[in-house]
Amino acid sequence: MHKVDHRNLSEQPPADAAALQTLKQRIQAWGRELGFDAIGVSGVDLGAAEPGLAAWLEAGFHGEMDYMARHGMKRARPAELLPGTLRVISARMNYWPEAADAAENLADGRRAYVSRYALGRDYHKVLRNRLQKLAERIGAELPHGYRVFVDSAPVLEVEVATRAALGWRGKHSLLLDREAGSWFFLGEIFTDLPLPEDESPAPHCGRCTACLDACPTGAIVAPYQVDARRCISYLTIELHGPIPEALRPAIGNRIYGCDDCQLACPWNRFAQLGAEMDYAPRHGLDRASLVELFAWSAEDFAARMAGSPIYRIGYERWLRNLAVALGNAPHSPEVVAALRARADDASALVREHVAWALARHAA
Repeated sequence: MHKVDHRNLSEQPPADAAALQTLKQRIQAWGRELGFDAIGVSGVDLGAAEPGLAAWLEAGFHGEMDYMARHGMKRARPAELLPGTLRVISARMNYWPEAADAAENLADGRRAYVSRYALGRDYHKVLRNRLQKLAERIGAELPHGYRVFVDSAPVLEVEVATRAALGWRGKHSLLLDREAGSWFFLGEIFTDLPLPEDESPAPHCGRCTACLDACPTGAIVAPYQVDARRCISYLTIELHGPIPEALRPAIGNRIYGCDDCQLACPWNRFAQLGAEMDYAPRHGLDRASLVELFAWSAEDFAARMAGSPIYRIGYERWLRNLAVALGNAPHSPEVVAALRARADDASALVREHVAWALARHAA
């Protein structure tokens, strides 16, 4: 899927600064044609980000995401990931979908809340295909060595996107833009073309702490610092085993991911609707009930979640998450009956969370 062009660039006539600036402008225009909302260029010296990354790993904030520690400082050294890299082309694509109101969904404990980014098709495939096309189009203009990344390798994507002037890092650690908020995906092209670099924008969070105050589990332990072990996105997506009991009540009806820090952010008042139809809700996930989803068979899950980012957590963790949400749901005969129907599930992980949920309703 990823490609590196190994042609000998020394055989090509060197491009002068004016030609490279013109090429950069054309790259941005081609990016818009491919559906990207912004394109920027950063250098590869991310040394200033290394101490923060090291401290985050040392604190154990990455939880069970062993790959974060395994790659270590390689995340901050693009040229180690792809030798010869001189620049990182960062791309941004809006995804905020036309869907049932997020706040209303969260307020109704009978309904399931799915993070807005996961309501439609898997963004990895969409972005990767578009970035590949963009990289190939650049190569047709000026041959280059490159590789495309979409959350698929150790890349400090918020750091490089900040340096590419696509936004600034918010206190929730996500990228923010004054005109687009934070409801967008990021992807990168590593290239050996010495394109003109952009300048990082000034941050605009000021004294605001809305995201910290909104986090249901207190995972944003300080501005710009997220303890993944407490984050609902980590608990419902990355964590393979039991969800810590102390954190289960705060999960509410969130069965895949969490958007609370973004929903609370004032800058998201300016968020743009995503134009990409692949991100539109599928299978009624923006308004489905917990009981309805808990009744899905393994075959139902496989068929309906094919092509969705949710598919990667698997059926067992899907049921685990739903059991927790049902334990937090308003008491009703339907909820209790749904839980009892899976009290003897073949999975010990599911059984344990169902037992916890039933005990909540018995109390």
